[in-house]
Amino acid sequence: MKISRRAVLGTAFTATAFELSACTTGDETVKPRTTKIESIGLMVQDMSNPFFAAMEKGAKTAAHTLGADLNVQDAQLDLAEQYNQIDNFILQGVDLIVVSAIDSEGIVPAIKRAQNNGAIVIAVDTAADGASATVMTNAVEAGEISARYLFEQMGGAGRLLIVDGTPLQTIRDRVAGCMNVLEEFPDIKIAGHQSSNNDRASSLTVTTDMLTSAPDVSGIWAMNDPSALGAVLAVEQAGLTDQVIVTGIDGSPEGVEELKRPGSPFIGFATQNPAEMVRQGVLAAQDIIAGKPPADPTILIPSELYTRDDIDTYEGW
Repeated sequence: MKISRRAVLGTAFTATAFELSACTTGDETVKPRTTKIESIGLMVQDMSNPFFAAMEKGAKTAAHTLGADLNVQDAQLDLAEQYNQIDNFILQGVDLIVVSAIDSEGIVPAIKRAQNNGAIVIAVDTAADGASATVMTNAVEAGEISARYLFEQMGGAGRLLIVDGTPLQTIRDRVAGCMNVLEEFPDIKIAGHQSSNNDRASSLTVTTDMLTSAPDVSGIWAMNDPSALGAVLAVEQAGLTDQVIVTGIDGSPEGVEELKRPGSPFIGFATQNPAEMVRQGVLAAQDIIAGKPPADPTILIPSELYTRDDIDTYEGW
């Protein structure tokens, strides 16, 4: 198995636009050109997030099992870069493109180009319109699980901060899950709701800002583990460790480490399984090649709650 993480040089392929368009067939559905997956292109949103590093790990395992080449590309949260990456994969003749899309709707023309050139496109983590299948966490469920545990540990009352994220559908769904459960706890009130950039540093900034305005809160719901860990740091810097508790969503190695740290405000997370997303995405692609596409193109992976009480039983990423 050959693994490549070559940088995509979009400008180098500007002159190939005619070549790409000449291979397409408009809106006509094109069957996959291959009967065996020999090359996989994985496109992640931001490799600095451990979630996507775990996704790469799953892709390596899947590629090794198939004896396929693997090319992993990091868009660094840039939709234009994902366009370049897909065009590059088309030129390379990649059989299967697995994409965690930055913009579910904005990526559609690039997906259509790839499909019209015979590639299979599978979305993971977040939906991508036009993909042959989407494999993702049941994000609403994950939001509900982490919120319910937080609200119960708050005693069903108090003031709450929400650390949101970038406007991806999967994040919107997690927040929707949180709001679903909040309706069951009328004595919990939102004291602040701001968005991070899905990372620890930006979460530290926005949580610090919210704690300055509302220092009497007792709980923080964060939409992923990096944001939860940024919130934990903000709580500790504000001297509120004994007052505020935090939950997240992911089950990342960093989240596990923080959950095991004595005295941490971080009390639990709802899981995601990024490696399993890729594995199931590859299986779906194989079924498509065999003429047996998934009955439901959206494949949801259940989320589970882990706390200090059972973290030692968690297999992790």
